[in-house]
Amino acid sequence: MSISTGRTARATTHAAQALSRAMDTLGRQVVFFVGALVSTGRAARRHPREVLRLVAETGMGTGLLAMIGGSVAIMGFLTLFAGATVAVQGFTSLGNIGVEALTGFLSAYVNVRVVAPVTAGVGLAATIGAGTTAQLGAMRISEEVDALEVMAIRSVPYLVGTRILAGLVAVVPLYTLSVLAAFLSSRIATVVVLGQSPGVYDHYFTTFLRPADVLWSFGQAIAMAVIVMTVHSYYGYTATGGPAGVGVATGRAVRLSLIAVVTVTLLISLALYGSSRQLHLAG
Repeated sequence: MSISTGRTARATTHAAQALSRAMDTLGRQVVFFVGALVSTGRAARRHPREVLRLVAETGMGTGLLAMIGGSVAIMGFLTLFAGATVAVQGFTSLGNIGVEALTGFLSAYVNVRVVAPVTAGVGLAATIGAGTTAQLGAMRISEEVDALEVMAIRSVPYLVGTRILAGLVAVVPLYTLSVLAAFLSSRIATVVVLGQSPGVYDHYFTTFLRPADVLWSFGQAIAMAVIVMTVHSYYGYTATGGPAGVGVATGRAVRLSLIAVVTVTLLISLALYGSSRQLHLAG
C-alpha cells in the first residue's frame, strides 16, 4: 500500500514539475514574441540596409539556391501543383454528378480560401522560417549574438526585428506569385488537360472570384508570415547544444509553425465564412 502511494506521489510531483516547466517555457516565448514585434520599429529606423539585404535573401535565396531552392521557386511550384490537384479532383468529383462545368467556381473558391494560404504557409515555414532558425542558431552557438551585445548593438532588433520586417515585405510578392500559380495551373489542368471549354471555365471562375476573398487571403498570408518568422526567430535565437542543438531547434520551430499555419487558417475561415450557411450558385 505504501509503495503504490509513493509511486502516486512521485507521479504527481513529476506531472507538476512538467507543467511548471511548460508554463515557464510558454511565458518566455510570449515575452520574446512581444519584444520581437515591438523591436520591428527600432529595426526599421536603425537598420534599413539590413532589412533590404534580408528581403533579397529571403525572396531569392543565396548562391546556387537562388536558382533551384529559393523561396520564389519552392512556393511557386508548391502552389502550382496544389492548384492543378484542385482542378483534377474537382473536375472528376463534379463530373460524377454532371456539373463539371463548375470547376471554375471550385477553383475560385477553394484556391483563395484554403489551398493557396495553407500551401504558402507551409512553403514559408520550410524555406524562410527554417533558414532563419538555422542562421540565428549558428550565430548563437558561435557567440556572434554575444559579440553584438558587447559592441552595444541590441541583438533582438538587429537580428529578429529585421527578419520579421523582411518576411512581411517579401510575403506580398511571394504570395502574389503563389495565388497566380494556383489560378494558372487550375486553368491549364481544366482546359488543356481535361478538355473543358475555356469560355465555360472563365465564366464561372470570374463570376465567383470575389475581390474581398482575395484581400482576406493576403491578410491571412501576412498573419502567417508574422507568426512563422517570430516562431523561427525564437528557436534560433535561443538555440543551445552546438550544431546538433541547432538542428533540434529547427525541427521544433517547423513543427510549431506548421501547427500555427493550420490554426490561423481555421480561425480566419471560421471568422469570415463560418456564419455563411448558404451558397448561391447563381450568376
